[in-house]
Amino acid sequence: MTAYLRRATGAALLFVSTTQMVNADVTAQDVWSDWKNYMTSVGYDVTGTEKASGDKLTINDLSMSMQMPEEEGTISVDMSSLVFTGNSDGTVAVGMPGTVPIHISGQDGGDEFDVVVNFTQSGNSMVVSGAPNDMNYNYTASQIDMALASLMVDGEQAPADLARIVVTLTNIISSSQIKLADMRDYSQRMSADSLNYDVAFNDPDSDEGGTFQGSILGLSFQGGGKIPLEMNTADFPAMLAAGFAFSGAYEYASGNSSAEAKGDGEEFSYSGSSQGGRLDVAMDASHVAYDVSQKDTAINVTTNQLPFPISMEMAESSIRINAPVAESNEEQDFSFALKLGDFTMSDMIWSMFDPGAVLPRDPATIALDLAGKAKVLVNLLDPEMAANLSGPPGELNALNIKQLLVSVAGSKLSGTGNFTFDNSDLASFDGLPAPKGTATLELIGANGLMDKLIQMGLMSDSDAMGARMMMGMLAVPGDGADTLTSDIDINDQGHISANGQRIK
Repeated sequence: MTAYLRRATGAALLFVSTTQMVNADVTAQDVWSDWKNYMTSVGYDVTGTEKASGDKLTINDLSMSMQMPEEEGTISVDMSSLVFTGNSDGTVAVGMPGTVPIHISGQDGGDEFDVVVNFTQSGNSMVVSGAPNDMNYNYTASQIDMALASLMVDGEQAPADLARIVVTLTNIISSSQIKLADMRDYSQRMSADSLNYDVAFNDPDSDEGGTFQGSILGLSFQGGGKIPLEMNTADFPAMLAAGFAFSGAYEYASGNSSAEAKGDGEEFSYSGSSQGGRLDVAMDASHVAYDVSQKDTAINVTTNQLPFPISMEMAESSIRINAPVAESNEEQDFSFALKLGDFTMSDMIWSMFDPGAVLPRDPATIALDLAGKAKVLVNLLDPEMAANLSGPPGELNALNIKQLLVSVAGSKLSGTGNFTFDNSDLASFDGLPAPKGTATLELIGANGLMDKLIQMGLMSDSDAMGARMMMGMLAVPGDGADTLTSDIDINDQGHISANGQRIK
């Protein structure tokens, strides 16, 4: 049921987001009409009874339902009433019930299930202002909760302790601007004091179970995008082709999480914390980009398979991906970067392979920063194209190694490089596009590290001798002690030279 619930939950969250981002006009009727048009355009069937009284419009017995992808089930949202009230200053107040049930039903693996998740707001206010095609939404709430209310499997109510899901946001402030033309253009700012989650499961037919808890403090979001006036949310490639686009930045000040799980005689516990992070996401029909970073991360893991806990810390971690996804005969830019900065492990982990503390236990760092150009030969976001792929999905045309850094156990490898690739020549390098370019490398502390590995018994004298001979062929002494440098050049004839000496 897990994969299905992920898709269903995504559809539910789409509804939740519209409570802060729907289009509106200055009258109650126009606010409701556009809300209904928007929900219909993203796939919901909307029913309800309208009752107007002066500047107030009440929608009674409101129901919004959507067929899930591949007809695996339905999701529905039911409200006793939704009230739009025109204010004397030309704004419109939107009132929702305190609790709104989100109903998800379907089949998974032959089992029929029925889930109800309650969406609850307290201390909330939503006021809409602006012109018919340029609206501003201001939303506040002291607390928002999403909680599992009931779960039925094959027509039977599941035990109360089978599963627990509670997600809570506190002190939410959100402002949105929505412009309506040939697309819905929107921009939004949101902040919340905290996001807390509490998830648990317990299999009554076995000893399997677990709990997952955590909190994120100082949460904020800023972003926007474009939404087609009509789109099929079940056909993601078509949505992108119609102009759907999104970009946003999420930040948080600190966070912590914990988990405990057991099953098949094994027990596991985890705790982690960080002192802030950021997630940037962007997507449109031509590219997908992610940029995730986190500061001062600490992780502790215990398991009955090990006699001691596993503890690790990292001052900085990040990953950045910017990839073209649209089919094109033109070269497109891409980039990838990874950094694990100042990584440390507990002495107990070190003692597993270095009980004598022979190796320096300085913080380790791994960093890689790449950029380049490539041709995308298929639409990478189209599942049918991906499933029927018979050859490589693209061609690598250029690669710029902006940074390579591996610093560990008292040694350091660093370098840069720049290469182009001839995709018409797949013979010179055993099926790979023939490269042309230069890389510059520096290696510090390699001989000292090998001496220590020999002392530990992890490397033999003969292995070290072979490695030193290879380094002597490819590198020359640098300015400092135990330092080697190397300039590797590959020309358009496929010849490889190291420091001016041809090696291939």
